[in-house]
Amino acid sequence: MRKFILLTTLILFFNCANDKEEPIDNETSIYFPEINSDIWETEDIINLNWNQDQLEPLLNFLEEQNTKSFIVLYNGKIVIESYLNNHTNSSLWYWASAGKTLTTAITGIAQKDGFINIDDKVSDYIGTGWTNTTLEQENLITCKNLLSMTSGLNDNEGDSVSSSNLNYTANAGSRWAYHNVYKKMQDIIAEATNTSWDTYFNTSLKDKIGMSGNWNQLGDFNLFWSNTRSMARFGLLMSAKGKWENTQIIPEDFISEATTTSQDINLSYGYLWWLNGKPSYHLPNSQDEFSGSLIPNAPDDMIAALGANDQKLYIVPSKKLVIVRMGQAADEENFALSSFDEELWGKINNLID
Repeated sequence: MRKFILLTTLILFFNCANDKEEPIDNETSIYFPEINSDIWETEDIINLNWNQDQLEPLLNFLEEQNTKSFIVLYNGKIVIESYLNNHTNSSLWYWASAGKTLTTAITGIAQKDGFINIDDKVSDYIGTGWTNTTLEQENLITCKNLLSMTSGLNDNEGDSVSSSNLNYTANAGSRWAYHNVYKKMQDIIAEATNTSWDTYFNTSLKDKIGMSGNWNQLGDFNLFWSNTRSMARFGLLMSAKGKWENTQIIPEDFISEATTTSQDINLSYGYLWWLNGKPSYHLPNSQDEFSGSLIPNAPDDMIAALGANDQKLYIVPSKKLVIVRMGQAADEENFALSSFDEELWGKINNLID
């Protein structure tokens, strides 16, 4: 059974359907919901001049594609909030690899606080011998290599980040490969701050923007689980360039760096963020280069946190949009990008254009 909030009125729709005007945007600043409250202001589709008749097809498509929740923010306000397939607004769901971007955010905060420098060697923080390579090879690997997926470590030997499983394939910086070794950034931050990863995450980010959720170790993965609005809150923080109301939580210059191409191999990858609108891209478990934009249907300036089985966080600065999709795989199991991204953006474009 589907529950959703449609922020419109039927009467206004019929009165305005044939008399479209430019969208009303009286706000000069982004709206932020209260930190310790469920209150979140809404925006009406009518005011945005979106195509109201395309909303129901979008929601039907989402429900058919195993979606559990879907939120669209415009300039911080909720335009669409939908819970499907027995999910509710309080249900927790895993971010999968979309949660990698939380590690990026905490890295930026830890660097601002003076605990780390991403240009430093990983071994400066967690000691030598954390890989199964020579010391010379290991000392090439910096924190920035972990964030950009250019550690040079073998990505075909499973997801364990134990030293015995981290073997040399190429010099750091010379090869892009999607690898669970990024998780070492969490160990680095715990060591550098002399606290636990969870504690530093909670006090420096989660509590400051009113997120729910927690980290759970599942095999070799440390996954973040939360309700859908918490992912939307993080997306809102990113869309505001790291600022929450009057407080700069993540440095703006770090966010700019993190959401720009981080190396010259996979042009569509920043620091654990996927970047749209680039001339080529690489995908997990492949060394092939694909021509064209990551998601052609999506705006070129979009950045995305993409998780296994179609966990999605899209941020589009040019359109003042933050979009969240949580659920099971729309079709087949996947690591990050899937055909669902392109199909979903086709439906979104029908609504907003």
